[in-house]
Amino acid sequence: MATTGANTPRERYRAQVRAEITERAWEQIATAGASALSLNAIAKQMGMSGPALYRYFAGRDELITELVREAYRSLAETFRTASAAGAGLAGLAHALRDWALADPQRYFLVYGTPIPGYHAPADTTAISSEIMKTLLDACAALAPDSAATPFDTHLGDHRDWAAGHPAPPGALHRALTFWTRLHGVLSLELAGHFTGMDFDPALLFAAELDDLPAPRT
Repeated sequence: MATTGANTPRERYRAQVRAEITERAWEQIATAGASALSLNAIAKQMGMSGPALYRYFAGRDELITELVREAYRSLAETFRTASAAGAGLAGLAHALRDWALADPQRYFLVYGTPIPGYHAPADTTAISSEIMKTLLDACAALAPDSAATPFDTHLGDHRDWAAGHPAPPGALHRALTFWTRLHGVLSLELAGHFTGMDFDPALLFAAELDDLPAPRT
């Protein structure tokens, strides 16, 4: 019986080469940052010609997109695993920080400064929505706020970013507060802006997190 698709030797070989290319790309990003990513440099490392490597990735943007997808899938899986283990909002926050600290360049690829000239395709937004869904589930499980804020009211009619999640506006607000506040602390920490300030960034992160679950009054 003939084999088809990824089961053929040719497809398996192609998948292996693509995996090695992405691995080399991550190494290069860790050294010089995503904006300096060079397919020709990767080809040289792998003992290939530039044109040969382009048979596996049509260009820099296609390779970056694959890396972005990998990063989002990794964080989505981290959140799913934490949620399945019973983690609430605090557990997701610590899972996010651990994930970011484990590979800062992976974090910055999706949450850092945009790469000049690169525009991510729509499907990467769909993957990132899985992360937000898990966060919204955790926020919706908390006790509701005692009173709606003006921004809560605004979110009642501006919730397309939530991709149809039924969370009430107060939970949407809390999710955005979680996302912006904790990403702000993480981005500053990973970029080294707390170096020399003589305090523990983990305690700052925890302090910011402590303010989130309590209902706003």
